[in-house]
Amino acid sequence: MEKSERLISLDVFRGMTIAGMILVNHPGSGDYVYAELAHAEWNGCTFADFIFPFFLFIVGVAITLSLSKRKESGANKTKLYIQIFRRSFIIFLLGFILGLVPSFSFENIVYTGILKRIAVVYFFTSIIFLNTSLKTQSIMFASFLLIYWGLLTLVPVPGIGEANLGKETNLGAWFDRLLMSGHLAHETWDPQGVLNTLPAILTSLLGVLTGYLLKSDKDQLTKTVYMFAAGNVLLLAGYVFDFWFPINKNLWSSSFVLFTGGFALNIFALCYWFIDIKKYTWWTKPFLVFGTNAITVYFLAVIINRLMKFYKVGDGENLLNIKAYLFQTFFMPYFAEPMNASLAYSICYVLIWLGLMWILYYKKIFIKV
Repeated sequence: MEKSERLISLDVFRGMTIAGMILVNHPGSGDYVYAELAHAEWNGCTFADFIFPFFLFIVGVAITLSLSKRKESGANKTKLYIQIFRRSFIIFLLGFILGLVPSFSFENIVYTGILKRIAVVYFFTSIIFLNTSLKTQSIMFASFLLIYWGLLTLVPVPGIGEANLGKETNLGAWFDRLLMSGHLAHETWDPQGVLNTLPAILTSLLGVLTGYLLKSDKDQLTKTVYMFAAGNVLLLAGYVFDFWFPINKNLWSSSFVLFTGGFALNIFALCYWFIDIKKYTWWTKPFLVFGTNAITVYFLAVIINRLMKFYKVGDGENLLNIKAYLFQTFFMPYFAEPMNASLAYSICYVLIWLGLMWILYYKKIFIKV
C-alpha cells in the first residue's frame, strides 16, 4: 500500500459499523427487538455485540496507518502527544455532553459511555503504538489477555469472597462501585467500566497489528489471505477460551476480544478484497458517507433520539414522547408484527441520517475531531 493512498475499505468498514450501531441502538420500541439486534443479557454474543469491538478494531488500524510515517521519521513526540490528547479530549467531551442530554443534570451523570471509552482507548493505544515495537505490542496483546483472565477468575473480590464472573459481584463491578458509585450505567455495575477498558484497548491493539500487515511490502492478495488466516485462528481461540472465560461483552472477556477480533479481521479482509483489490465499489457509497463522518453522525443520532424521548406531544392523559408518537402513528398500524414495526423504525432512522450525512459528503464537509 502506498504511503499516501487512502484505504477506502477501512472507511467502508467504519461506515458499515456506524450504520449497524445506529440500527441496534434506536429501535422503534425497546420492548420489540429481534434477539440478534439486542445485546446478549450476559454470556454469549449477538450481532449487536460485535459492533463496538469492530469500531475499536478500526480505531487501531487507523492509528497505525496515520501515525506510522511520523513515528518512523522521528517526529517531535511532544507535538504528537498533544495532538493525541486533544483528539481524545474532544471525543471524551462529546461523550460527556451526551451524558448530560436531555436533563443537563450533573448530579447523577454517568462517568462512562461509548464515546468516552473510544477516547480512552484511542489515547492509550496511540501512546503504546508510538513507544513500543511490533514485537512488544504482540507480547502485550497476548500477555494482557491472560492477565485480565487471571484478575477476574483468580483474584478474590473484597467484601464478596471468591473470584467470580457474576454481573454485580465480579472484580470489575466491585472496582467500578469503589471509584464511581452513583455514576454507573447501571446501579451496581457498568459495561464500560474501568477494569474492562484494558481488554477494550487490546481489541484496538489488534487493529494496530493489522495495520502493520497492511503497510508491509507483501502483495495485496497475500495480505488478504493472512487476515483471513489470522481471523479464523482468533475465532477458534475465542471458542476454546470460552470454556474458561465465557464470551461476554459486558465483561469484555479475553475470549470476547479474540472472538470478535477474529470476525473483524474476516469482515475487513472481505472489504479489502472486494474494494481495494477487485475494485467492486458500486455498493460502497452509503457506507463511505457514514464512515467519513462517523463520530458526527453517531453523536447527532443519539442527541436527537434522546430529545425525541424527552419531549411529549398530545393532550392530557394521551401524552406520548415524540418517538413513541411517531412509532405508534406511522409504523405500528402498517405492520402485523410489532417486532417488524420496530425494525422498520430503526431502518428509517438509519436512512434519515444517511440522507443528512450525504449532504455533508456531497459538499465535502468532513468533521474531524
